[in-house]
Amino acid sequence: MKHSCAWCKGRYPEICGKEFCPILAKIQSQRKVNLKAKQDFFGASPNVFVGRYGYPDINVGILSNEEVTEEYDNPLLWSAKNYSINQVIDFRTSLINSNFKTNIKTFNDKLLDISKEVSMASKPVDVEVHLNKKPEFKLSFTQEVTPHGPSVKVEKARITENPKVPVLVDKTVSDTDLKANEAVNSLFKKGFDEHYLTKLLSVGNLGIGKNRKLVPTRWSITAVDDTLAKNMVEEIKQYNEADYTAFFGGFMGNYYLALFFPEVWSYELFEMYMPKSLWNVEKEVEAMTDYEPYTGRKTYAQNCAGGYYAARLAVLEKLKSMKRQASVLLLRFITDEYWAPLGVWVVREAVRNTMRSKPINFASKELMLKYAEKLVKKKYNYDIDKILKQSILLKRLASQSKLWQFSETKPF
Repeated sequence: MKHSCAWCKGRYPEICGKEFCPILAKIQSQRKVNLKAKQDFFGASPNVFVGRYGYPDINVGILSNEEVTEEYDNPLLWSAKNYSINQVIDFRTSLINSNFKTNIKTFNDKLLDISKEVSMASKPVDVEVHLNKKPEFKLSFTQEVTPHGPSVKVEKARITENPKVPVLVDKTVSDTDLKANEAVNSLFKKGFDEHYLTKLLSVGNLGIGKNRKLVPTRWSITAVDDTLAKNMVEEIKQYNEADYTAFFGGFMGNYYLALFFPEVWSYELFEMYMPKSLWNVEKEVEAMTDYEPYTGRKTYAQNCAGGYYAARLAVLEKLKSMKRQASVLLLRFITDEYWAPLGVWVVREAVRNTMRSKPINFASKELMLKYAEKLVKKKYNYDIDKILKQSILLKRLASQSKLWQFSETKPF
């Protein structure tokens, strides 16, 4: 089987044997950390990182440094202020990953207790850290989520203040009879964003008491996106169908064209890596795709991975606000502007930006697809018809007969 860069995404560098990978851009700024890193330091911690290697015995890291502000770990803020890739990398790679080994079912551990408190806090928590050695830069190809700085084993750590924990969060975490999915949806409805919920879930703060366990950060991000989306899907299925509507927008070199069809819910994502872009050094467009029908998926979206779920959540948020359902064909164009991977939060925010753009309504499917072809040709000099012919969603829309077609009028 021939593996492409778009499929690998830096996960398996041994496949191609290349000496350079775009992930290097993430960790170059770590070199700056070496100049001022200390073995013992006092600073604030905005987040934790739960690794997945060695599962179920994994590393848990307390992310902190001496000059942390809320900007160091806030994707919603980065998007709102339109921060550059360099700014995000500099914020995140200055965070020392003070880590320790533990089992996913461990409960009585002082360092894990600190991690749990950090995850619950609404603001960065002051922490005193003693490492087993001075942090230093190390080459790594494995940072698949939002980057962080050097990883060093922690020997001692203690919180030096009372963490600011929202009352509702404290109550939810204390409820050991509340299922994790119910807790996630309940807190989200109360205004806690998916980034915050991911922290709570990853360190085992949510769920039935006996079932609580650590969840690797990469998995918990997708789990939160999927949990929230499944709840929204059930709601939007009760709404009338949307019109033929198109949205176009993006963030950090990731552009999306969203096509809403007046049908029952279904969703298909095409990720197109444009020539010379991240994960595609070739001259041809590299495309990955995943799809779900009205009844949903039964397997993980292996091709588009976490981006599939992050994008779907943003689409469903829009449909919920419109009080409509639709069959949604989402086309992602990854350009060379996006030169370093920063995590699937970029996808989520890019689609949200797209959904905020001015919608264009059409009288028919043919007119909307014609618009899509012209737009993509103009912006990327690419014939989108090659992708449209592969679309499972479009094939099903063209072949499915509906009950209203046998009556004189459409029901809504």
